[in-house]
Amino acid sequence: MTLGFTLAYLALIVLIPLAGLVWRSAALGWGGFFSVAIDPRTINALKISFGTSLVAALVNVVFGVIVAWVLVRYRFPGRRIIDAIVDLPFALPTAVAGIALTALYAKNGWIGKWLEPLGIKVAFTPLGIIIALIFIGLPFVVRTVQPVMEEIRKEVEEAAATLGATRFQTITRVLLPGLQPAILTGFALAFARAVGEYGSVIFIAGNLPYVSEIAPLLIVIRLEEFDYAGATAIATIMLSISFLMLLVINLIQAWSRRRYGYGT
Repeated sequence: MTLGFTLAYLALIVLIPLAGLVWRSAALGWGGFFSVAIDPRTINALKISFGTSLVAALVNVVFGVIVAWVLVRYRFPGRRIIDAIVDLPFALPTAVAGIALTALYAKNGWIGKWLEPLGIKVAFTPLGIIIALIFIGLPFVVRTVQPVMEEIRKEVEEAAATLGATRFQTITRVLLPGLQPAILTGFALAFARAVGEYGSVIFIAGNLPYVSEIAPLLIVIRLEEFDYAGATAIATIMLSISFLMLLVINLIQAWSRRRYGYGT
């Protein structure tokens, strides 16, 4: 009964809406769908969305693991405050985050005014999109890696050190193999969240076609033009690319579990 309820719930909440999305895009026919897919504006928007999301997720993997390590391994004044701040992007409305980041990184902002003389422009560029996606994606990596890191006892590191392992060897051969599935999960969550992000990006991106226009915004533009089939076609393309990338990540994750014997 529970299996049937689970399948029915997933079908109602996930599968049927996605099937409706694909069905609506099929109204264009193969020719119309292909013309939307190869449209230069669509291709450029997809490149910006997936490219910036990939870069932001990779950055979050590096610094998210570092933040999780500091929170788990060190005790210092204000640690609980920092631990709570990590969750702030979860609670903060994305539009508020976008406005705040734009105010900081605009040409006359607190940070932007120092970057502008150096020739570094953040607001209204793909770089601004990356910063916004890093902001909203960091908690996914930290909160995924942190519980797994807490289960790794310090005695394991001490045993590796007594056997002659350097600090670098301890990290790469002892710690990272156990953290690899969690890191991949955090990367997948941060990437998936970044691909579909809209609220925090539109304010700092500038939304210039062929420069800083993201695919979700292009979908909204098509909807405002009452081009529902075109909007669903772009959404279907995003869905297909995201599904394939997440499938590859899950396969790598399953391989790492079998390879290192974790999660079995």
